[in-house]
Amino acid sequence: MSNENKLPDPSAIKEEILAKYPPKIARKRAKSMVINDPELDQQIQSNVRTIPGIITQRGCTYAGCKGVVLGPTRDIVNLVHGPIGCSFYAWLTRRNQTDPDEQVEGGDNYMNYAFSTDMQDDNIVFGGEKKLAQAIQEAYDIFKPKAIGVFSTCPVGLIGDDVHAVSREMKEKLGDCNVFGFSCEGYKGVSQSAGHHIANNQLFRHVIGLDDTEPKHKYNVNLLGEYNIGGDGFEIDRIFKKCGINIICTFSGNSTMDKFANSHMADLNLVMCHRSINYMAEMQETKFGIPWFKVNFIGAESTAKAMRKIGEYFEDDELKARIEEVIAEEMPSVKEAVAKAKLKSDGKVAMLFVGGSRAHHYQELFGELGMQTVSAGYEFGHRDDYEGRKVLPTIKVDADSRNIEEIKVEKDETRYSPRASEEKLEALKEKGLEISDYRGMAPDMADQSLIVDDITHWETEKLIDFYKPDIFCAGIKEKYVVQKSGIPLKQLHSYDYGGPYAGFEGAKNFYADIEKILSTSIWKKIKAPWLNKETDPCICAEYVA
Repeated sequence: MSNENKLPDPSAIKEEILAKYPPKIARKRAKSMVINDPELDQQIQSNVRTIPGIITQRGCTYAGCKGVVLGPTRDIVNLVHGPIGCSFYAWLTRRNQTDPDEQVEGGDNYMNYAFSTDMQDDNIVFGGEKKLAQAIQEAYDIFKPKAIGVFSTCPVGLIGDDVHAVSREMKEKLGDCNVFGFSCEGYKGVSQSAGHHIANNQLFRHVIGLDDTEPKHKYNVNLLGEYNIGGDGFEIDRIFKKCGINIICTFSGNSTMDKFANSHMADLNLVMCHRSINYMAEMQETKFGIPWFKVNFIGAESTAKAMRKIGEYFEDDELKARIEEVIAEEMPSVKEAVAKAKLKSDGKVAMLFVGGSRAHHYQELFGELGMQTVSAGYEFGHRDDYEGRKVLPTIKVDADSRNIEEIKVEKDETRYSPRASEEKLEALKEKGLEISDYRGMAPDMADQSLIVDDITHWETEKLIDFYKPDIFCAGIKEKYVVQKSGIPLKQLHSYDYGGPYAGFEGAKNFYADIEKILSTSIWKKIKAPWLNKETDPCICAEYVA
C-alpha cells in the first residue's frame, strides 16, 4: 500500500492502552492486539479465556449452541434444561426469520415458544432428570414434534444430570420423535464458539444422513453458516432460484429437521460463517465426499463473486451464462443506490467488532460505500479466522479446547461418493478457488489497521477516541455505551430492526441505512457524561442499614 493511503500508526495508542493494565495482563492483551501488515505472517492470540474483570462482548457456550445454531430451526422443540432465565435469554433475541414449510400446509414452527424445565432449588439439590423426562413427555403430548433437542445449562453440568441418557430413554419410549441432548453448559468453553462446535457434532451424529432421497434438481448445494437474520436467507434463496440452483439445506436459517437429514445428498457445501460451521463442512467432506469453499453474500460485488465461483465449480456454460444474466439484471439498481449513498459515505471511517465472519464480510460492503475499516476483530474467533486455515497444524490444543468433544468421522462405506475428482479440484484451485480453505480476515485488511480479538470496554473507549470513527459496528451489549460517546453504532448481530443485508437487495438496504446514519447530525452533539469535567463523574450513595 502506498504511503499516502496508509492508515495512522496505532502503535502509540496500543502502548497507552496496555500501560493501564497490570504487567501480566498487559503482556497477554498485547498478543491479542496486532497492527496489521498484509505482507507478514502475523500471529494473533485468540480463543483464550477472557481476563476476569474485563468487560467483554462474548456470550456463553449455551448461547452458541442453542441460540445461534439450533435457534433458527423451526420444527424442533428446543428444550432448555435449566433455570428459566437461560431459556428466556435465548428466546427470539437474534431476529431469525422462517417460512412455513413449503411441502406441508401449516408446517410446524416452534420458534415463537420458549421451552424450559424451569429448574428450582429442589431440582438442584435432588437432581432434575425426572423433571426433564416429564418435560419431554409434555412437549411431545402437546406438539407431537419430529424432534426435541435438550440443552444443558450451567447448573446441569454442576449437579451431573445426564441429558443424553434421559434423551435416549425418551426417544425409545416415544418411538417417532428424535430426542437428543447437547452438553453445552455455559461455562464449558471460553466463548459461544464452543457451543457452535457442540451443536455441529450432535447434529452430525443424530440427524445428518437420515434421509437418502435423491434431489430432483441439477445443481444442489448446502449453505452453511447463514442464519437468516432479518431475512438474509430469503434474499440469498431468491438469487439462487433465479440462477437455477437448489439449496437443499441452510445451516441453519429457515431450516427444518428434514432438510438437515437430507443435506448429505448435496453436490457442494458453501460456507458463510466459517467459525460457527466449518466443523460441519469438514465432517460432511470426510464422510460423504462433499467439497466446500468459503463464500460471502454480504455486499453486491461479493455476491456476484460468490455466484461466479459456484458457476466455476459446476463447469457448466449454461449455468455460468444464467448467473451472468442475473448479475446484469441486479447490478444497475445496486449501482444507482450506492452512488446516492456515497455522497454521504465516501471517505468515512468504520470500526467492526462482530462475531462469526461478519467483521470480515462487512468490510467489503463498507468498501463498496467508499468507507475505510481502520480496526476490526472477533469476539469469539480462532486464529484461523484471522490468519487463515494454514495455521491449523500449528495450533496447540489447550485445556479449554479439550473440553469440547472431537468426534471421529470416517468415510461412509456405502454412501461416500466424491462429488469432484482430485484433478478437477486441483484445476479449480489453480483458477483461484480456495477449495476446503479460508485465507482469513487479516490478509484483506489495510496496512496498519488494528486487529483486536475480544476487545474490552477500556480498549473500545480509547480506540474510539483515537480513530474517531464515523460508524462503529458491534452487538447490542455495546450499542448504547458507544452511542453515548457520540458515535453511531450499527448493530450487526441482529440488525436492530433492519435487514436483510445479504445479496443484491440486501446491499441496497444497507447502503440506505448507512446513508441515514451518516446524515444524522445528532451524534456529533452528544458528549459522554463521564467526560464532563464540570461534574463529579463518581456515582455517590450512602449505606442505609
